[in-house]
Amino acid sequence: MKRYLLSIFAVCVALTVSAQEAEKKPSAWKCSGVLGLNASATGLVNWAAGGNNNVNGVAFGKVRLLYNENNLSWETNVDLEYGMSYIDQDFDAFQKSSDKINFTTKLGWQFHKAWFLTASADFKSQFAPGRKYGLSEEYDPIISKFLAPSYTDISVGIDWKPNDIFSVYVSPVAGRLTSVYVSDKLEEKYATAQPGLAQTLKETYGVWKYDTKDNGEVIKNYDCNLRGKLGLSIKGAINYTYKDLKIITSIGLYTPYAWDKTPIYEDAAGVLYADLGNGQDYTGMTFKGFRDNNQRFGNFDVDWDAAISYQFLKCLNVTLSTSLKYYNGVKIADAEGVLAERVQFKGTLGLGVGYSF
Repeated sequence: MKRYLLSIFAVCVALTVSAQEAEKKPSAWKCSGVLGLNASATGLVNWAAGGNNNVNGVAFGKVRLLYNENNLSWETNVDLEYGMSYIDQDFDAFQKSSDKINFTTKLGWQFHKAWFLTASADFKSQFAPGRKYGLSEEYDPIISKFLAPSYTDISVGIDWKPNDIFSVYVSPVAGRLTSVYVSDKLEEKYATAQPGLAQTLKETYGVWKYDTKDNGEVIKNYDCNLRGKLGLSIKGAINYTYKDLKIITSIGLYTPYAWDKTPIYEDAAGVLYADLGNGQDYTGMTFKGFRDNNQRFGNFDVDWDAAISYQFLKCLNVTLSTSLKYYNGVKIADAEGVLAERVQFKGTLGLGVGYSF
């Protein structure tokens, strides 16, 4: 009997030690991020300098999920943001102030220390239609919407991750799909107020192609909703937490394997011609750019997002977030209405309710 009791006791001790060791083993999963709602309000009474009463609110979430075990690494980042403003004025009182959907996932196999063979997928778009406000009281033109544009990247490359804070990813085989999808119902709904909505958005975001006839005459083809490219992708990311301070930033660079600098000219009647080197005289015509719409190797698209968040009093935080973008082929009008490729920048400083983890 005593022998049986000793055996049972030994088994219990072994199970207890094993359970304690299992509890001490760190989890392969790590989740971090920041969620919050920032708000601001301005009230004016007899304010000589002018202005309008306004209220602005922005909801945001930045979440990172990381798995790392047995030479396998899987990292997923979700960056969401949506904001609205109320402005005390006669029309366009409610206006969208920010809108972002960024999703990234990477699956990697460690083949040497901090080096991983990695497959990556990214998706970027927005939740709701964006409009150009203030042109008229009756209607504000749609200048963007969900899936118009959207950017989907699928690639295979090498990821360098010396720690859980910093990473650099390089892919020589990176495919990018740029979409400008406008449903027939939406096109029909705004047929009177904004005719040719789909064609306008495709022209803005470069989702079209030149069809060239034998005589060099060029016709813009807007039939497709997608533009596909194969190119080089470089990405970097930092996700750093120190006590109540959190810094999250990522940058992406993309350039296609393409090169077509065939000049395009427009005559007095508005007809486009490609200079095919056949001796045709283009004197007196207007130069309209190149056939590749500046989307060629060496011309990088840039996406850079950064956020700094500090949490205090457990539930309040102050957040500074910025976004910088530059896309070849995406034309933006200045104050004089001149279309050109331009650096896009947005910055938001907010104080509100938030939670960091």
